[in-house]
Amino acid sequence: MDSVSYYEHQISSNVTLTIIDMKNIDGNFKKELDDNLTVICEGDRVRQDLQRVKKRVKKLFLNKKKGWIIGATAEFFIHLFVRHMGYKQECLFFNLEENSIKKGFDGYYSKGELEWLMESKAGEVGKKGVSFPNKICLAMNDLSCKVSGKDKNDKDKQHNNAWREAYSHAAHYDVGASEKILKNIKKLSEDYTNEIFHSIEEFNTIPSATIFLSGSWVQPDHEAIKNGIDNIVGKLKGKRIHVICVTQRSIDVFKKYIESEE
Repeated sequence: MDSVSYYEHQISSNVTLTIIDMKNIDGNFKKELDDNLTVICEGDRVRQDLQRVKKRVKKLFLNKKKGWIIGATAEFFIHLFVRHMGYKQECLFFNLEENSIKKGFDGYYSKGELEWLMESKAGEVGKKGVSFPNKICLAMNDLSCKVSGKDKNDKDKQHNNAWREAYSHAAHYDVGASEKILKNIKKLSEDYTNEIFHSIEEFNTIPSATIFLSGSWVQPDHEAIKNGIDNIVGKLKGKRIHVICVTQRSIDVFKKYIESEE
């Protein structure tokens, strides 16, 4: 049984669904994680120092509340899975200025000539409101609010300019974004500052949802997951939309990995 399995479905002409089952970190998947940890966290030019970055992640997670750990773990693995699917990461997992994960959009990516916005939501199985359709709708709504100037955390339309954060990350030396991407994001950041807002339909989106099991693996019902996304397809927004639904066995799997010296 593979540690991680990917299943892709075409929901409509512009909506793709990828269902991912993550059981453990071992074998080929552990090697992939080892090869990508430093790139995801710090950028493409520092990938050699795995143990140092593990220690930094361990420190970052220390004394955090469970809800924060759930969200951060889910977001980290979305970066890994999206990279696996051929997207180029145009951001860093770590915040540039403080001991936290970044703010703004959860992810900014490119693939070929296209640029993509990602938002990650997560929860534990059995908890109220935790389902793939609900979490995908929350991710979609957050993306829409961030580009349209309706972010509830940005009452004066300036302090939570997600485009500004995206530009700071893309322009970082260790990310290596192209001049075209930098120019695009800078223009969008300037528009936001000038209160020229956009519609989420103008962008390619990656709404993502992760559900953590309680430690024992129970095979998800993929047909039910697909049907659930079919039922909310009218609420999905973007030029192209790549929905990602992940089931993980436990949040402790990642904790064990970052504490390992292997």
